[in-house]
Amino acid sequence: MSNSEQTANTDRHQQKMQKHKEKVDAAIARAQEERGVIIVLTGNGKGKSSSGFGTVIRTLGHGYKAGLVQFIKGTWDCGEAKILATLPGLTHEVMGSGFTWETQNKEQDQRAFDAVWPKAKAMLSNPELRTVMLDEITYMLAYDLLDFDELKTALENRPPEQNVILTGRGAPTALRDLADTVTEMKMEKHAFKAGVKAQAGIEW
Repeated sequence: MSNSEQTANTDRHQQKMQKHKEKVDAAIARAQEERGVIIVLTGNGKGKSSSGFGTVIRTLGHGYKAGLVQFIKGTWDCGEAKILATLPGLTHEVMGSGFTWETQNKEQDQRAFDAVWPKAKAMLSNPELRTVMLDEITYMLAYDLLDFDELKTALENRPPEQNVILTGRGAPTALRDLADTVTEMKMEKHAFKAGVKAQAGIEW
């Protein structure tokens, strides 16, 4: 490549990056509202909870306090939760019954949910918690353990600067509409479906 061609490529790259910078700067300039946001992580793909846990860690890393409620995987030996429990500033609660399709007992599941939901609501009303994660909360809606209007009320009445992360498959349209950010995780391939055994450190 000649010097003139290199110079032309450099100039084109600089112009492209300058245009990109202008777009980014304009977007930042427009986004001036300061408030907490509702984030929904849903879809059939892997990584919804892991993404939420990462955001909780980010919150704690900035010196803020956070809350975490696990509604489905609470009885699992969950690697992320074990690490999070050692970090200062986190309030952590779990629903005791584990997977509802394993208990196959609606009354037992309802009792387990009723025991932990008031703790979740307390987090959603606590202005000291910058971020609250409700892990696998969509299953509580799908199995009619939680009425959506009650969840909506708790979310709408939370402290203005509090962020909330809600995870789980099949997030209903009403929850998506209420959210500020929605990420749909799509599964293209999964080792488990190909017969690879689930393993600690990857699946939990």
